Amino acid sequence: QVQLVESGGGLVQPGGSLRLSCAASGITLDYYTIGWFRQAPGKEREGVSSISGSDGYIYYADSVKGRFTISRDNVKNTVYLQMNSLEPEDTAVYYCATSYYSGPYYLDHLVHRGQGTQVTVSS
Repeated sequence: QVQLVESGGGLVQPGGSLRLSCAASGITLDYYTIGWFRQAPGKEREGVSSISGSDGYIYYADSVKGRFTISRDNVKNTVYLQMNSLEPEDTAVYYCATSYYSGPYYLDHLVHRGQGTQVTVSS
């Protein structure tokens, strides 16, 4: 059974940092692109960042470039999203998910998804 379990969300002040973790089980990350998307109330889903299992290609949405960093630990089967210089606009539920597509097409064919973790950026 495939499971993606996110952790690391919370409340942080503007300018602060958080690191999200996604522990994967029952799946080999080499076969998928894995990454993060977010959804804020009243807004469409946004693909935040992803990393391809086949060639390590990394994608970032323009809204997070230079502030967020995605990484993968193949031994622990875990993907991380380091989020720095957080802004109120980053407030959303963040989901870890796998996909058959990479880059900006990551959201187009999600395969597995975690339960999400809330990130709130507020003073």
